[in-house]
Formats: sequence, structure tokens, C-alpha cells
Amino acid sequence: MSQENVELVRAICTPWESGDFGEVGWADPEIELVFADGPTPGTSIGVAAMRAAWREALSAFDRLDVEIERYVPLEGGRVLVLMHNRGRGKTSGFDLGDLQTRGANVFHVRAGKVAKLILYWDRAHAFEDLGL
Repeated sequence: MSQENVELVRAICTPWESGDFGEVGWADPEIELVFADGPTPGTSIGVAAMRAAWREALSAFDRLDVEIERYVPLEGGRVLVLMHNRGRGKTSGFDLGDLQTRGANVFHVRAGKVAKLILYWDRAHAFEDLGL
């Protein structure tokens, strides 16, 4: 099952590398989306709330580039995704690419859908939360 979960998460994240964050068919209808840190921390429940949270988070950037480094299967149906986030903020003009922001996402998969997604701008926070 862990390889199936990794393949599901890979199918979700691959479009993100092209800037396509619009597809949500992979999400459980009652998905819990958590922005654990970064410019818009908070929790949303449900697909409509997740879409609104994504729009708010992405609206802070003129450009946001995601580069996936690695997919790591974890116990309990979870998949850890390690990534680089680069971009330019709309308001400040601050270039995240210069920072080489190394983020992580934790996908909780249940019955072939993502039931919970935790997004970290700083992967050290993810490692701490996961006890790694």
C-alpha cells in the first residue's frame, strides 16, 4: 500500500512542478489542509475551504516554483514529500529563490484519497513534528 500511496502523491505533485495547483479530485471531501508555517498559517476543512486557502496562499506570489526532491513513504498511510520552493512575493518583491527555501508536505492517505495535507515552508518543522 505504501508504494500505491507514493504513486498517488506523485500524481498530485507532478502538476505542481508546472505551476498547476487546480486539480483537487485527489482530496477527500472533508480534507484537512494545514499550513503549518509560512506566510499564511492555518487550517481549512473541506475541498471548498482548501481551494480558498490555496488561492490566498498563492496570491501572495507573482511566481511560485516547486521542485520535488524526494517522496518518502511513512507509517500510517503517510507520504513525506521533500521539495524546494522558489518564488517572488507580490508585495515585498522578496525573491524566495535566493533563500533556497526547502519545504516539505505530509500527505495522509486513506482509501485512495488524501484525508489530510500538512504544508511546511521549512522542512525542519516537518522533521520535528514527525520525530525525524
